[in-house]
Amino acid sequence: MLLDRVKALGAAGGRVLIGIAGCPGAGKTTAAAWLARTLDAGGTPAVQVPMDGFHLANAELVRLGRRSRKGAIDTFDGHGYRALLDRLAADREAVVYAPEYDRRVEEPVAGAIAVPPETEVVVTEGNYLLDETAPWPAVRAALTEVWYCETPEPLRLERLIARHERFGKSPEHARAWVAEVDERNAERIRAARHRADLVIDFVALAIGAPDPTEPRRP
Repeated sequence: MLLDRVKALGAAGGRVLIGIAGCPGAGKTTAAAWLARTLDAGGTPAVQVPMDGFHLANAELVRLGRRSRKGAIDTFDGHGYRALLDRLAADREAVVYAPEYDRRVEEPVAGAIAVPPETEVVVTEGNYLLDETAPWPAVRAALTEVWYCETPEPLRLERLIARHERFGKSPEHARAWVAEVDERNAERIRAARHRADLVIDFVALAIGAPDPTEPRRP
């Protein structure tokens, strides 16, 4: 159903940009990777371009006094993300390079993802694709559709804590970060759920299980 929906969106011509929103730990990255990989394998050229490549650098977060709230909406370069989406939608003549986020060093890496001209579908995922504050409505407008990734809360929180531990936080620090930082962001994200074109439980579709090796793209 999802693959057919994307292909139908592309029938009118032009590059299709699918956004996948959801709370931290919901499985957005896994869902986006599955969608891009499956489309590509089926003959529809697709590339995954995560919003997390637009995290502000840690040095800038320190300067702004926001390092302890990394992941909040004002710790991303939303305007830069919107500009990339606009270019991805319009530029079919040249390779477009996008940044990715490397969780091993917790920093964005510029020019890490190549989107060739023949790409028909770009799949992007991020927390705030449906937010109403500027510049996020312009981000939403640049996307063909936005789907909301819904995951049962106990599973989502379990995944989220485990991810923080996997990347160096102690169990106590991981739980505290989830409670004090991630869940504040999740409240804001859930409030925008009704603006999604689709709400999908990817776990129920058996494509929401995280990869224990955790790819570089978050």
